[in-house]
Amino acid sequence: MNKKFIAKRNYVLRKVLNSENNLDILQNFIEAVLNIKIEKIILNPYLKEKARYLPSEENFGIADARIISNTKEELNIGIQIIDGIYIQTKLLMYYCQIHTNQIKYEDNRKIAKTKTINILDFNYYSSFCYHKKIYITNPTKISSEEDIELHILELEKFQPMFLEKMTPEEQWLTYIKGSSYEECEKVKKQNFKIKKLDRLLDLYWKNEKII
Repeated sequence: MNKKFIAKRNYVLRKVLNSENNLDILQNFIEAVLNIKIEKIILNPYLKEKARYLPSEENFGIADARIISNTKEELNIGIQIIDGIYIQTKLLMYYCQIHTNQIKYEDNRKIAKTKTINILDFNYYSSFCYHKKIYITNPTKISSEEDIELHILELEKFQPMFLEKMTPEEQWLTYIKGSSYEECEKVKKQNFKIKKLDRLLDLYWKNEKII
């Protein structure tokens, strides 16, 4: 995984990305992974509020956002990096956290469907596909918001092939995986949002204090 955010994984990216000034980076990443177009994106306040009471080492995700797509679909989106133990439990617990956080908001928003993006720096599933989608449907559901949708990105399975003609998702996975300096430099030239994130990470580590 890219060494610029490997330490404290979720914590570093959460500190860098949870800002109104960086919503364009989150939007670009979500659009690339979920293959959608976003008309509006806002940060849900839950992660920022929770950070006041938990130690920095606590892993509770990178971002919690509410989006409206160009088809007017309203979604909750959670993004996290998962380490190598209790994978299934962490997938479901994080989904539950992001989905149930909706009841804490006081802006009269409706309960919306939740999708989580989960990044793994190792192989876990037996399939060869690096982007796995898991759907869990409740047969007695009242609405589609009750369907669970999990996206799992296994970085070890991803191998960038055509560096000059990558899809947006391939650009992001190449950067997050960070296998080589040359590959990261190529995607930074293709995607200005990745270049912006890279610059913000450099700034973060420059200002990080060793205690």
